[in-house]
Amino acid sequence: MVLSHGGRGVLCRLWRPLSRQRRWRGAEDGGVGKTTLIQKASEVLQSSGMPVDGFYTQEVRQGGRRIGFDVVTLSGARGPLSRVGSQPPPGKPECRVGQYVVDLASFEQLALPILRNAGPSRSPGHSVCVIDEIGKMELFSQPFIQAVRQTLSTPGTIVLGTIPVPKGKPLALVEEIRNRHDVKVFSVTKENRNSLLPDIVTCVQSSRT
Repeated sequence: MVLSHGGRGVLCRLWRPLSRQRRWRGAEDGGVGKTTLIQKASEVLQSSGMPVDGFYTQEVRQGGRRIGFDVVTLSGARGPLSRVGSQPPPGKPECRVGQYVVDLASFEQLALPILRNAGPSRSPGHSVCVIDEIGKMELFSQPFIQAVRQTLSTPGTIVLGTIPVPKGKPLALVEEIRNRHDVKVFSVTKENRNSLLPDIVTCVQSSRT
């Protein structure tokens, strides 16, 4: 991993091979365990003394049925990211991914302060910023796009995040991140998710030097 404009990144790319060769976005496939992997890596890094902040997405179920996703910060705050069949606020455009309507205001209220406060100004030395995920739902937010770019270039900040695999129309920011020379991409599957944890932790810790 190479230092670029002061920022460093470790992106976990999620893919799950299925019988019909379909590939799923990270936030839409809870079976691979990429969020659990992110959480475990965050815990190990925190226990080693590294400052870690950020957020992850978590599916919300009701009566055994998935009804949406929440944004959960590492400090414990939670808010809706999307819900099935919900309506946008009056006068606001609908941001929809499949059956899920994105709650941009809720997402930005939780995610943007974390990204804008990332870096050594919050704590001395290197710090880790967790971004799970940089996907289609989150990318409806232009302020989020700008904040991610800024965080990736912030001196002393190591980004640990998730991006989707290429599927359909490319997502500009995802491709930009994937092609950065200072980003290392791990492909996460059900088969390798447990063995990847020490590799990811070592990669992040080695980025401090």
